[in-house]
Amino acid sequence: MTRRAAKMFALVSVLALIAAACATTADGEGGSRVRIVATTNVLGDVVSQIVGDRADVESLMPIGVDPHEFQPSSSQVAAMAQADLVVANGLGLEEGILDLLTTLEGDGANVLWVGELVDPLPFDREDGSCDVSDGEMSEGGCDPHVWMDPVRVVDASRVIGDALELVEPGVDWSAGVDAYVAELESLDTDVRDLFAVIPPADRLLVASHEALGYFATRYEFEIVGTVVPGGSTLADPSSAQLEDLVKVIDTLGIPAIFAESLSPTILAEAVADEAAHPVEVVVLYTGSLGAPGSGADTYVGMILTD
Repeated sequence: MTRRAAKMFALVSVLALIAAACATTADGEGGSRVRIVATTNVLGDVVSQIVGDRADVESLMPIGVDPHEFQPSSSQVAAMAQADLVVANGLGLEEGILDLLTTLEGDGANVLWVGELVDPLPFDREDGSCDVSDGEMSEGGCDPHVWMDPVRVVDASRVIGDALELVEPGVDWSAGVDAYVAELESLDTDVRDLFAVIPPADRLLVASHEALGYFATRYEFEIVGTVVPGGSTLADPSSAQLEDLVKVIDTLGIPAIFAESLSPTILAEAVADEAAHPVEVVVLYTGSLGAPGSGADTYVGMILTD
């Protein structure tokens, strides 16, 4: 165990003892509502849409925070230790709290790793499978950005519903799941209809990093380049990689680079400026919902706003 993991283990152990005492007190006073903690605000919205007012849902990551960089507060660690269900994306997305989540699970927390259960794609699209236990966002690992495919969110919703049935079988969770699945299926149809006017030959994308793979696969686009290599926003491209990307953009006549609301657009703008033709930098919501009033403050709104 690394020094960081050992410190985290000690912290979680203390908080788990506190949580157990709190849970005992609550049960002694007549029971308590189901408590769910979701790591990302996207998953938090999905869970909230499913459970409605039948459970308490907390999202760890605030609006506008990069999931790859997030670090929880001590109170958030306590909330996870006390939760009836922790809903995590997994597949390496929550880089900053992976040790914590693993330690919590080993200490008895009920952690649902959603990404592993919705047929994840490999980063290397020429290889049809990936190792869900890898936990690394690399060519050998699985792409963690599963929520960018509404059909996989349908699968995730059903998985979450099944987990809730195990937590509290006395509640009819299926009604919430079925209603939300219908909304997601309608979303998938709407997105497909929006793209119907784009000829297949023009369905080429350049993104800021490998966050749009599921979206591209579902709606038959091809990602021909990324500004930042790999699936994490924390990587650094070399000057040679950026020069090669400019060549791809010029050769294919790419009109836009799709950046993300969570990360600075400086590199994307620099690449666009080097192109031989005008290239627009378009900012999308991908790793986080948008603020209230943005139109992207729910998962469905996020996909339609993008």
